[in-house]
Amino acid sequence: MKVWQDSLVKLGTKMFKNSAEPERLDNNFKFVKTLVSALKEPNSYYYSFEQLNMIAILSSPDNNFRIFSWNIPLQDGSYLYYGTIQHKTANGQISLTPLFDKTFEINAVDSAVLSSAEWYGAQYYDIVPLGKNQYVLLGWKGHHAEYTKKVIEILTLKGGNHVELGAPIFLENPKIARRIFSYTRQATMYLKYNRTYNRIEFDNLIPADPGLKGNFKYYGPDLSYDAYEVTKEGKLKLQMDIEVNNVERGDEDRYIDPQKPDKKRKSGL
Repeated sequence: MKVWQDSLVKLGTKMFKNSAEPERLDNNFKFVKTLVSALKEPNSYYYSFEQLNMIAILSSPDNNFRIFSWNIPLQDGSYLYYGTIQHKTANGQISLTPLFDKTFEINAVDSAVLSSAEWYGAQYYDIVPLGKNQYVLLGWKGHHAEYTKKVIEILTLKGGNHVELGAPIFLENPKIARRIFSYTRQATMYLKYNRTYNRIEFDNLIPADPGLKGNFKYYGPDLSYDAYEVTKEGKLKLQMDIEVNNVERGDEDRYIDPQKPDKKRKSGL
């Protein structure tokens, strides 16, 4: 496994350090093939890949699965997303659910319940348990040359290696299957799970001027906060204007962004 990890680290570094987009995409293609080969090793689920810090690797709190996710920034300011879910198995053999980014093909994305073959791509940084086989994923989504996004995604394990993305569990609007926040790339957004209060806290975003409503490159935090309380029934209940102390804002600076100065990091995180 260490040999596989060394190969992945080399390819992963090239994915982000190479200035030429075709070479970055080619190295990403090789990275995907190498990662799948590594995960085919018996009991690879228990290998941490601790040096593979250019992608996000998260284990579910109940240790049922772990999710690998990463992005490739393109020169036009958009991103491609890649990911897979590795399921824990009793015999240590491979069980993967690949995630295929279909961001620009999804209709009514706020309300759509999707399969792994039509993923609303994001790079995830936290997992919150809801109930049996259902989880909240918090993700960062570089999206556009002028604005970026964060996502509250709902993941449901359906048995075997089948998963469902999105679920109508938002009590303020039963038509919503996920929450998507869009805001200027010049700002950061607070979106974090507070384990003390069992709630997902986030910035309230507003346009710089009422006449700019819907033009997300002018949206930013207004220094007030809302939250989703995780109920006993596994639903998300909206709480308006909550008090939040010691806010640590955003994770955007952990990711390579071609529109911002190079911070000379060795990887995408």
